[in-house]
Amino acid sequence: MPAVLAIDAGNSKTDVAVIGADGTVLGAARGGGFQPPVVGVEAAVDVLAEAVAAATAAAGLTDPPYVTHVSACLANADLPVEERELADAVRARGWGASVEVRNDTFAVLRAGVDEPRGVAVVCGAGINCVGMLPDGRTARFPAIGRISGDWGGGSGLAEEALWYAARAEDGRGAPTELARALPGHFGLDSMYALIEALHRGRVPFERRHELTPVLFATSAGGDPVARSLVERLATEVVAMASVALERLDLLDEEVPVLLGGGVLAAGHPQLNPRIAELLATRAPKAVVGVVSRPPVLGAALLGLDHVGAPARSRTWLRAQYD
Repeated sequence: MPAVLAIDAGNSKTDVAVIGADGTVLGAARGGGFQPPVVGVEAAVDVLAEAVAAATAAAGLTDPPYVTHVSACLANADLPVEERELADAVRARGWGASVEVRNDTFAVLRAGVDEPRGVAVVCGAGINCVGMLPDGRTARFPAIGRISGDWGGGSGLAEEALWYAARAEDGRGAPTELARALPGHFGLDSMYALIEALHRGRVPFERRHELTPVLFATSAGGDPVARSLVERLATEVVAMASVALERLDLLDEEVPVLLGGGVLAAGHPQLNPRIAELLATRAPKAVVGVVSRPPVLGAALLGLDHVGAPARSRTWLRAQYD
């Protein structure tokens, strides 16, 4: 029986891999997005099941249980109670002898470290941060939006940029190039036209994420309002990372602090160096890096950790994702 069924499920896609005890990738597949708040838990797990069926078939497996352990890192598993509920739902499918469900940010962290030790901040559509130690201790945040104290993420940045641009155009706020750049991205000539298009649905809601790169480009051009938003994001990333490090007693130790997600992995020259600069004053020995390997690798490594696989298995697994 293969050692691990690794699942990394985000809002837009799911990656699944079957991992042998020696770290060999025996089968892999990609499926749709995982959105239990939208479709319900069982329907969301059905989406996982399609990718699991494809990956296990590629590995030549026909009858469950397919593996010793299922390591599932899932979006929308933001609270421990949600992790338990999702673990019960995955366990009921019988894919493995044991099941562990974590928030998908843990997969990003584990993919970027040689041992389960460090902190990761992920900024994609939203923002989240986790930390972990080899002894099993973790640090995390609810990360479910403004009600849990979060600021940032691609969606949040777009909303802020629109707010400042609207006020600049009608005179309530300071002038900013965002008032021209944001509507210009959609071929419109004013913020009023963009506001109407968004409100009336001519520009679909999901296209707002396209405005985040426009914000960074405007910041790079020297616009003070756009630059202030980028500075605030850097401050938020450092605040989350510093608190996670403090909770794990790592503030004064040499430890990786990894950046992931579309916004942070893009390497914006106004953002990532500023994060490193601000973090150096809080955690001077922290080593800032960007995660480039796919999160499903992190889910697989967490699974190999769980089953006590030898170090050479993890080394071989990493080599297949380089």
